Amino acid sequence: MAQKKIIMGPQRLGPLTPLVGEWEGNVGVDLSYHNEDDETTQTSYFEKAWFRPIPTQTNGKQNLEGLTYQSTAWRHGEEAMIPFHDEVGYLLWEKETGQVIRAVTFGRGISILAGATAKARDKKIHFKAMPGDPAYGILQNKYLLQRATLKSFESVFTFNADGTFTHSSDIVLKLAALGGKEMHHTDKNTLHLVKRYHPSIENL
Repeated sequence: MAQKKIIMGPQRLGPLTPLVGEWEGNVGVDLSYHNEDDETTQTSYFEKAWFRPIPTQTNGKQNLEGLTYQSTAWRHGEEAMIPFHDEVGYLLWEKETGQVIRAVTFGRGISILAGATAKARDKKIHFKAMPGDPAYGILQNKYLLQRATLKSFESVFTFNADGTFTHSSDIVLKLAALGGKEMHHTDKNTLHLVKRYHPSIENL
């Protein structure tokens, strides 16, 4: 049997197109330093996220298409309690240059503008940011600068063949609690679509 040909539109949102909608993932793993226990351990978690298109953003001759989003996570066993992680931000794509931008703010008092390059139908986006970079940099509050300085940020979005979406991140921190040593705070989860933004009455 011949394989069904997939016909796609102009991909106005470029590589961000598959994200539109609401997602859930129950296989998250976060590796981080826990101050209350004075140890570095893994935490498994459940996550909800939504991604919604925004109007075209114009900076002079630059046109950016994109999404606004929010992601919230609960440790397993604490789903009915206050989440341990929350972030809001924007994902932007410039067709002319292939530039992809992740502008994200974490509730801990951290803001990151990370950059990547991707074509319209790419299945993987690799974001990077470094403190002090004039374009793709990292800002954090004064307490964190003294106790948990962010040295670098990397994040990868992967669109899987089964329709799921995997995000992973690696944040290098210089921690005062570890005597000034650096550690990798890593995070990974795979989410599945639970609601499309679509006019059909058969919407998920």
